Amino acid sequence: MKVSRGWGSTALGIAVVVALGLGILVGVHPSAAAGAFGAAGSAPVAGAPTVDAAPAPVVHITPAQGTPLNPTDPITVTVTDGTARAVHVTNTRTGTAVDGTLAPDGHTWTSTGDLAYAATYAVAVDTLDRDQAPGRTDGTVATIAPKAEAYPSFVPAPNSVPTVGVGQPIVVRFDHAIADRAAAEKALTVTSSPAQPGGWYWISDTEVHYRPQQYWKPGTTLTVRADLYGVDLGAGTYGSTDRTMTVKVHDAWVAKADGASEQMQIFDDGQLVKTMNISLGAPGFPSHTGPHVISDKQPSIVMDSCTYGVCEGQPGYYKEKVDLDLRISDDGEFVHSAPWSVGQQGNANVSHGCVNLAPADARWFYDHFGIGDVVEIANSGGPALPVYDTYGDWELSWADWKAGSAL
Repeated sequence: MKVSRGWGSTALGIAVVVALGLGILVGVHPSAAAGAFGAAGSAPVAGAPTVDAAPAPVVHITPAQGTPLNPTDPITVTVTDGTARAVHVTNTRTGTAVDGTLAPDGHTWTSTGDLAYAATYAVAVDTLDRDQAPGRTDGTVATIAPKAEAYPSFVPAPNSVPTVGVGQPIVVRFDHAIADRAAAEKALTVTSSPAQPGGWYWISDTEVHYRPQQYWKPGTTLTVRADLYGVDLGAGTYGSTDRTMTVKVHDAWVAKADGASEQMQIFDDGQLVKTMNISLGAPGFPSHTGPHVISDKQPSIVMDSCTYGVCEGQPGYYKEKVDLDLRISDDGEFVHSAPWSVGQQGNANVSHGCVNLAPADARWFYDHFGIGDVVEIANSGGPALPVYDTYGDWELSWADWKAGSAL
C-alpha cells in the first residue's frame, strides 16, 4: 500500500505537472506566449506565424515622362496593389490646377478638359496600400510644343451682319500656311438646315472656301465649326483654337446685269421686282462676267485709279468720291451711284468696270442689297471673274469645285 500510495503520489505529481504544462501551451494565446518568451529572452517558438508588410502600390502615369502629350488627350493615372486617395495635377508655370475624375474604386484617374501647348504638369498621387498605409508618388507630364499655331478667321465674321445673301461662301482664313490641308479640312464642318450638299475649295495655303452646289436656299441656317485645337496641320504647325459660328441666309436677292441691253433685272426669291438702266465697263475696262457676290457696303468711298496702276498724269486717271457703294470684286468693281453717266445708262458701257446706276436706282439697290447677295454680269466683253477674287466661287462648275478639296 505504501508503494501503491507512493506511486499514486508520484503519478499525481506527474499529472499535475503535465496539466500545468498543457495549461501554459493551450490556455495562453500563442502571441502572448511568444511575447512572454521574448521577454524572457528565449527564441520564438518554431512554426509561429509572421506578418509580412503589404507591397507598395504601383502607380503608372500616362504618358510616360519624356513622351510629349497632345493637349487634347488626357493625363491618366492607374494604381495597382493599392488605391489612389487623391491625384493633384498642376501646371508648373502658371500654378493652374487640372480637373480630373477619380474612379470610385480608386484605381484610375483621368484629367478632364484641354491642356495647354508647351506646358509641363506636376503629377502627385496620394496612395493607400492594401493595409491602408499612406504613400505618395510624383511624376511630370509635358505637352507638345508647336513651331507655330494657326488661328482660323471666319468670313463673314461672327455677328458682323444679321443675315447674308444666298451667294455668300463660308471662308476660313489662317494666319499661317497649312501644309496638311487634308488634316485641316477634316477639322472643318458646315451643317446646313435645310440640308444642302456642299464642299471645300482651297484658294491658297491660307484660305479655304465652302459653298453648296447651287446658291443657298433662302432661310437656311448654317453652323460652322473649326475643331482645330490640337490638330497637326503639318510642318510643326498646330491649330490654335476651336471656333463655332452660326450664319442665317435671307431672301434670294439676285441682280442680272446685261451688257448687251444695258439693263439690270432685280429678282427677289425668283420673282422679277425691278429693272434698271445701267452702264458697265467700257471696251478698255470691261467688267468681269459671271456671278459676283457683294463683299462690302459703304455709303461713300474715294475711288482712285492709282490703286490699280493708272496714276495722276496718265490717261484714264481718276480720283473721286462715289456714293452708295457695294463691292462685287477686289478688282475694283462696284455697283454704285453714277450721276455723271446717267445719259449713257441704258445706251452704252462707259465705266471702268463698275455697274453704274442713276442716283435713285442706286439708293434703291443700296437699301435692298447687302453682304452675300448676288450680281450676275453677262455680255460685258470681259473675262470671267477669277475664282480667287473675293468671291469668284460660283464661276466654277460643281465638278471643278469638288476637285479643289484636299479630301
